[in-house]
Amino acid sequence: MDWSRLYGKGADEGKISARYRAVAEGYRAMRGEAPEAFFSSPGRAEIIGNHTDHNGGKVIVAAIGCDIVAAAGRRTDGVAEILSKGFRPVRFRLSETSPRRSEAGRSMSLARGVAEGLRRRGFPVGKWGGFSAYTESTVFRGAGVSSSAAFEVLAAEIFNFFFLDGALTPQDKAALGHFAENEYFKKPCGLLDQSAVACGGLNEMDFKDPKNPLVSSLPLPDGYSLVLVNAGGSHSGLTEHYADIRREMGQIAAFFGKRVLREVDENAFWAELPGLRRKASERAILRAAHYFGENARADGAAAALRRGDMPAFLRLLRESGESSQKYLQNCFVPGSAVQPLSLALLLSGRILKEGGYRVHGGGFAGTVLACMRREERDGYIAEMSRVFGAENVFPAAVREAGAMRVDFEI
Repeated sequence: MDWSRLYGKGADEGKISARYRAVAEGYRAMRGEAPEAFFSSPGRAEIIGNHTDHNGGKVIVAAIGCDIVAAAGRRTDGVAEILSKGFRPVRFRLSETSPRRSEAGRSMSLARGVAEGLRRRGFPVGKWGGFSAYTESTVFRGAGVSSSAAFEVLAAEIFNFFFLDGALTPQDKAALGHFAENEYFKKPCGLLDQSAVACGGLNEMDFKDPKNPLVSSLPLPDGYSLVLVNAGGSHSGLTEHYADIRREMGQIAAFFGKRVLREVDENAFWAELPGLRRKASERAILRAAHYFGENARADGAAAALRRGDMPAFLRLLRESGESSQKYLQNCFVPGSAVQPLSLALLLSGRILKEGGYRVHGGGFAGTVLACMRREERDGYIAEMSRVFGAENVFPAAVREAGAMRVDFEI
């Protein structure tokens, strides 16, 4: 097995093999037999494109080397069973895939939703024998790298291998996970997270057609590192703030008779500012301005990566972060004196001489993403660990492969 496709160059094969053997032992304790197959599904990092996908925008996103690993085997009783270290067990009959209100927000709903998504595609899910899986995760908690998408796409790949002879494409698996998260888990997310997890690698994604994003692979720059910093702050109670971003961008689109900002001509937006101010708040206008600028930055950053121009790429990364702070305004909760994310961004700017840094994901609380030369990495990690705790600073290698079966022999 070429572990570098999953965990980056220089991956410790001994540690990785020991981890897979431990997962196999977990499965053996669960089922009393050896697993038939192993699977891996990665986390993801949003490189550029903050709060644009839900309005038909463009992003750059990467699968990263943290992952959920599963040891799995077939069953004959029509039951899907997933035991995850540190989580509630998942167990349901494949003939019973209708949603359960009590399961919303739980892993059970994600697995059941993937099964229902397959049934709606015409597959005879209720007649399948089922499977058991034992999983263990290194997907960082609290860092916004989408553990839910990793779990959904993992479930899709297990079904894909055991019952569909590998017929599902990465886009199929992403769509199944998205359906499960929207309709069963009850989180109104876009397709970005699932697409990144299913496709793997570093990609530019264009969400002009939100159900079928255009995915274009990008080259990995050599000699640079990603680091994620969980600055802290609770995400509970922030739903209204996330919703306000989408709602306010929608107000601007509606002014022009459009559904999303992607359908609005940017020149018309700037020309109509006097009328916009009579119909929408200045914050809504600023957030729309962020959207247009961020789309251009995504294109510019992708072009910079393709021509190997890292100074231009890092400059655009910093500009993305500045726009999120000034115009999108999602780096702290309005009116709150608790601002760990802003502090983490301030410190990143003081530490990094050449690197780029920005808010990662939804914002208001949570994570900073930084990209730097490897020579700057250790100093950055040490200083951010001193302030935010070593347990909240995560080096993140870009992973070449998306969710997949792993060719590992015990």
